[in-house]
Amino acid sequence: MLFYENETGLELVRVENFQTEKQLQNLVESNLESLFGCRFVATEFSTGDVHGGRVDSLALSEDNNPVLIEYKKVESPNVITRLFIT
Repeated sequence: MLFYENETGLELVRVENFQTEKQLQNLVESNLESLFGCRFVATEFSTGDVHGGRVDSLALSEDNNPVLIEYKKVESPNVITRLFIT
């Protein structure tokens, strides 16, 4: 979705559906500075052999704290959206 900020808040400008998580990931990674004020570090960053996973997008905040971004493409009312900011 794309929003425009006006004097009363945010106004929906355009709804955009992504066919894959990767499309959204590419868009976010290309625009991390504009969206979140973060610097891109890596895509599909490995968490190592112990944890055996990976982080979709890894970035650094303005004060050099790690920012981990995960993408999920699902259409279900049972999905919980979480955002953690430290």
